[in-house]
Amino acid sequence: MNASQESPSSGPAPVDDAGGAALVAALETASAAIWCLAGTALEPVWANARARALGTGPHDLVAVAGRRVTELAGSVARTGRAETVHGDPDPTGQAASVVLQPLEVRGQPGVLVVVEAERTDSGPAAAAVAAEDVVDQVQHSLLPPALPLLPDVRLSGGYHRASSVHAAGGDWYDAVPLGRGRLALVVGDAVGHGVPAAGAMSRLRGAMRSLALRDPSPAAVVAALDAFAGQMEDVEGASVFYGVLEAATGRLTYAAAGHPAPLIVQADGGAEFLPLAPRPPLGSLPGASTVAATAQLPQGATLVLFSDGAVATAGSLSAEGLDRLAQVSRAALTAPGALAGDAPGELAAAIVEGLTDAAERPDDIAVLVAHRRAETTEPLALDLPAVPAALPTVRRHLGAWLAGLGMGEQDRVGVMVAVGEAAANAAEHAYRGVEPGRMQVTAAVDVDGQLTVTVRDRGRWRPPDRDPGDRGRGLLIMRQLVDGVVLQGEGGTTVTLSMRLRRSPEDDEDRPGGTSTADVVVDRSAECPVVRATGAVDMLGAEQMRIRLLEASHGGTGRVELDLTEVTLFSSAAVRVVLAMARIAGEEGWRLVVHAPEGGVTRHVLEISGLGGLVELR
Repeated sequence: MNASQESPSSGPAPVDDAGGAALVAALETASAAIWCLAGTALEPVWANARARALGTGPHDLVAVAGRRVTELAGSVARTGRAETVHGDPDPTGQAASVVLQPLEVRGQPGVLVVVEAERTDSGPAAAAVAAEDVVDQVQHSLLPPALPLLPDVRLSGGYHRASSVHAAGGDWYDAVPLGRGRLALVVGDAVGHGVPAAGAMSRLRGAMRSLALRDPSPAAVVAALDAFAGQMEDVEGASVFYGVLEAATGRLTYAAAGHPAPLIVQADGGAEFLPLAPRPPLGSLPGASTVAATAQLPQGATLVLFSDGAVATAGSLSAEGLDRLAQVSRAALTAPGALAGDAPGELAAAIVEGLTDAAERPDDIAVLVAHRRAETTEPLALDLPAVPAALPTVRRHLGAWLAGLGMGEQDRVGVMVAVGEAAANAAEHAYRGVEPGRMQVTAAVDVDGQLTVTVRDRGRWRPPDRDPGDRGRGLLIMRQLVDGVVLQGEGGTTVTLSMRLRRSPEDDEDRPGGTSTADVVVDRSAECPVVRATGAVDMLGAEQMRIRLLEASHGGTGRVELDLTEVTLFSSAAVRVVLAMARIAGEEGWRLVVHAPEGGVTRHVLEISGLGGLVELR
């Protein structure tokens, strides 16, 4: 974890490693008070929201037997060993359990201090619960929030934390779209446990994504990761499997470092582990050669990638563990209905559940499943009369077609509502005052999972009023539900909706939530509405900003300005919102004005993100 030398009262510290923003966001919203100490004096350089709310620092806390937290932190920094203690009441009068983890902060020794107030219990057990909560929040926040969904391949991912927090953290999986129907499939395990292992994992995953987008060949990526690990002490010794799957042909090219080979389960239930050239873990033997291999994933077959914890017995890799994984995978994949509809999205969860039926798990388990579909999805084409009575037919056919793609319910419903709005506009307004004509609804998905739906009529298009009231908000609704909306009004109206298909991991409901400290309002006192944001615009604040921008601009059809003058933190999620709104504005023929003072951090973030040429900065 890299932290900047800022006052702990200033909120989340910027991080410069890939994935670090997600790590800081997870720590920021944790229920425990968390400080990051660094330097020879182990001074606080960052504190999360809970710690800042206490109005004091870790140097004021007494942990146990009169020893202060900073004294314990010094011992942890010197020895490099984590400590968990049960302490005296904190400044609020509650007993506190303290977990101290060593880490490196910009090349200096550092310590992460986690203080959890206890309500009804005490002792080491309560401290373990506090540590488990933090590890869970950090680990889950760093796993991919969604997996790509291609028409030829169904992906699913699952993660289960080790029974003991002292063995948890660092196992991960990822899937990166590479274009032309190719996917990079990765699973790995960082050395260590807890928040430091999760931080190492975030760096490794970020490096992998960057390398895969430059040269995705397995030999090149694994070799580059090996060199990267040799420069990063906490990444050294990590294991990884990396493969590139061509979804349309099933050709898999792969390589690994210190990691077991994945399992292929055929359509008839037969299972075998892929042959793999042994190679030491990352960074452990400089200059070790990387040998890539190829395999074929037939239609109807399933590839199962897994971390060491999935096949470990008594804490180590074993033939018994491999056999059990094969049995559990076969049972999950051949269960009735396992591959029907959108069920393949649950395959990883079923495998993880089958592996975790024992009371204790010695290690984390990460599983990534890629199922190659036996059949391809044909485009949808409907030609119907443009009347309200035709709308149920659109919903029925489109819903079944989208379900066949394997879309999750939330995205599927969102697309159906957006298309329903476009079709309703055609049915109610396109042929007003004349004999109803026809409307065509088409839907297709390309090899990279880009969904395109068009709704076309031969009637008239009338731009929405500045204040449409309760009606005329169809465009606004569409833009809130899909990635892109394009209108063409020549010879009738064509509404083109686009969306990148994705599949959320099964454990999304367990991921930590929270509330944002950002305040986002719409000022309508001037002729042009102004969306004004203040405070820390984190991921949740960015979503508020997106909704307010769409509301104020009536779905992008009218001008709006964005005032970021009083923003104290501008996250990458907020940058994406501004970029999306700038694109919508460009499509509609206007330019988004953004107020951000020169010399300020927010202005700097916008400029280095390349938004200066897309928006008008003032």
